[in-house]
Amino acid sequence: MLVECQNKQVELPEKASAKDLAEKLNLRGPGQALAANINGITKDLSTSLEDGDKVILLGFDDPQGKEVFWHSSAHVLAQAVLRLWPEAKPTIGPPIENGFYYDFANLQISEDDFPKIEKEIANILKENFKPERYEFKDKKEALERFKDNPYKEELISEFEGLISGYSQGEFFDLCRGPHLPSLGKIKAFKVMKTSGAYWRADSDREMLTRIYGITFPDRKLLKSYLHMLEESKKRDHKILGPRLDLFSFKEEGPGMPFIHPHGMIVWNRLTEFMRTLQKDAGYIEIKTPQLLNQDLWQQSGHWDFYKENMYYFEIENRHFAIKPMNCPGCMLFYNSVTHSYRELPLRISEIGHVHRHEPSGSLNGLFRVRSFHQDDAHIFMRPQDIKTEILGVLQMVEKLYGTFGLEWRFELSTRPEKSIGSDEDWEVATRGLKEALDAYGHDYKINEGDGAFYGPKIDIHIRDALGRSWQCGTVQLDMSLPEKFDLEYMDSDGAHKRPVMIHRAIFGSVERFFGILIEHFAGRFPLWISPRQARVIPVGEGHHKSAHAFAEKVREAGFECDVDDTNESVSKKIRSAQLDQVNYMLTIGDREMEKGTVNLRRRDNNVIGEVDLNSFLSTLQKESEEKALTSYFEKHETHSS
Repeated sequence: MLVECQNKQVELPEKASAKDLAEKLNLRGPGQALAANINGITKDLSTSLEDGDKVILLGFDDPQGKEVFWHSSAHVLAQAVLRLWPEAKPTIGPPIENGFYYDFANLQISEDDFPKIEKEIANILKENFKPERYEFKDKKEALERFKDNPYKEELISEFEGLISGYSQGEFFDLCRGPHLPSLGKIKAFKVMKTSGAYWRADSDREMLTRIYGITFPDRKLLKSYLHMLEESKKRDHKILGPRLDLFSFKEEGPGMPFIHPHGMIVWNRLTEFMRTLQKDAGYIEIKTPQLLNQDLWQQSGHWDFYKENMYYFEIENRHFAIKPMNCPGCMLFYNSVTHSYRELPLRISEIGHVHRHEPSGSLNGLFRVRSFHQDDAHIFMRPQDIKTEILGVLQMVEKLYGTFGLEWRFELSTRPEKSIGSDEDWEVATRGLKEALDAYGHDYKINEGDGAFYGPKIDIHIRDALGRSWQCGTVQLDMSLPEKFDLEYMDSDGAHKRPVMIHRAIFGSVERFFGILIEHFAGRFPLWISPRQARVIPVGEGHHKSAHAFAEKVREAGFECDVDDTNESVSKKIRSAQLDQVNYMLTIGDREMEKGTVNLRRRDNNVIGEVDLNSFLSTLQKESEEKALTSYFEKHETHSS
C-alpha cells in the first residue's frame, strides 16, 4: 500500500503501522516519531495504516509531539508517586505550555521529597515500559475498574462515547491518549514544583496536591531549559516593568495595566512604527466605539458563544457590551457606503482597545490581561487578490519583527472537520495562503485540520533572545463575518459580490508585545524606543547650569534626556543611570565646561570619552533613525572604568 508522508509517497506492506513507517524512514531518535497524525487525527504509533492515508510523524519539535511526550511523562510521574505513596489518589495530569502536572488527593509532600520522586522515575524509565491502550466495553466496565477512585468515577460518569485507558507496568490510568511508543524516549526528567489546586478548579471542592514536571528527549535540552528559566527570572517583565517605572497594576482594576509616562514613550514609539508601516502599505485607519449594543454581538455570534468573557450591562432598557474584539465595528464601517471593485483591496486598520473577562488565576503581568489594545486590520478583496495581500502582510511582519531582532516562523492551519463555506471557497482561500508563503520563500509548517471553522489561517511565532517561542501575530481568512454582515461590493460586471476578508494582527496585543520586548531586551531598549536615552551627570554643584543647558539642547533635538543633579557622588549617579538602563551617560566637570564637551559613557560601562554636542547628536540621530539594535559608538576605541 502507499501512504503519503513528508510530501512523498511511501510504500508499505499491508497492515503496516505508523511505527513501521517511522522505521522505514529511519526516525528512531528519542525526539523523533513520538506519535502520528493520521488524516488529521493524532494517534499512537502502533496504529495500523491504510492505503492512501496522509501521515505526519510527530517529533518533539512539533507542538502535538510535545503534548504526547509530556502527557506520557505525567503518567510516569503518577506511577512514581503511587509507588512511593500507595494511598494517594491520582486525578488528572495534562500537558501544559512547558511540561505537565499531575493532581493527587490524599497526598502531602514538599520539595524535600523531589529527589526520591526523581529517583523512582529513573527506575521506571530504566524499565522502559511500552504504554498499551485498552478500550472499555462500556461505561459500567470503566466505573468498575476505577471503583476505588471517586475522582476518576466522576470523570467517567460525564464521558460520552468510547472510554479508554493506558497501562505501563503495574500502572493503569484513564486516558484518551495517544502516548509514547516506549518510555525510553524520555532521557531527562525534572520535578519542578508543587502547589495546591482545587479539584476541577472549584474553590468549593477538595484541595489537591499538584506536582509540576518537565521532560526532554535529551539531557542537553533540560540543561538549556533550566538555564533559560534562570535567565527568565532576571528578565521577568513583572519585576523589571515596575522597577523601570514603565507600568503597574492596581487592585482597583485587576488585570488592567496602568502605563506610566516612561512606558508611554515606548508605547507611542511602537504604535507610531506600526502606523508608519501601515501607511506605507496603503492602509487607512479608523476608530470604532468600545460600547456596542446586544444586537450587534448577536449578529456577529459573540453573544451566544463568547458572552461569559464579555463585560455587559443595561442602559435605558437595552443591553450593551464593551467590545472584546474590533472586528464587528469594522464590519459596520465597511457597510457605511457602497463599495466598487475599484476600491479593493481595501485595507482598514484599528489599534482598538478591547476588554475580555479572563479568570483571575490566568492573569499574568502584561502577558494575560483583561484590558488591552490590538493592532487589528481587516483587508477586503477579491479572491484573485489573496496571494498578493497575504504576501504584503508577510513582508510587513518581516519589517516589524526584524527591527527588534526577533526571529519568526509561520504555521499554516487548514480546514477543520467542522467548518462553514463551500469546498471551492476553502480551496481558493487555502491555495492563496499557501502560494503567498511559497512566494515569500521561508519554510513553514502545515497544521492539517487546525484552522478556524470560518477559514484557514497563518499563525506567526516569534523567538526571543532566550530562544522562547511566542505566538503573537495571525493572518486569518474569514468567510463568516462578511456573510453575517452581508458585506458586498459591485464587481466590474455590475454584479454584487461578497468580498474575501483577512483579519490581520502583528503585535497581537500591544501590551503583551511590550512585555515580550521588556524580557527580550532585559529592559535595555535600543535607542529609538528607549524611554531614557540620555542622562547628564554634573560632577559638582558648579556644573549644574551647564548640565541643564546641555540636556535642553538634547531634548530640543528630539531625544529623551534628564539631569541627575542630586548630591550623590558621580560613581553613584552612574550606577543609578545604569540601573535605570539609560542608553548614554554624559558627565560634565571643569574640563568639559571649559571645552564645551561632555564625557560620554554607554550603559554597559564602556567609556567613549569626550564628545561635543553636535557630534553626539549626529550619531544619536543616525542610531535612532536606523532603529539600530546596538550602539553606534561601539566602533570607538573604548575602555571600562
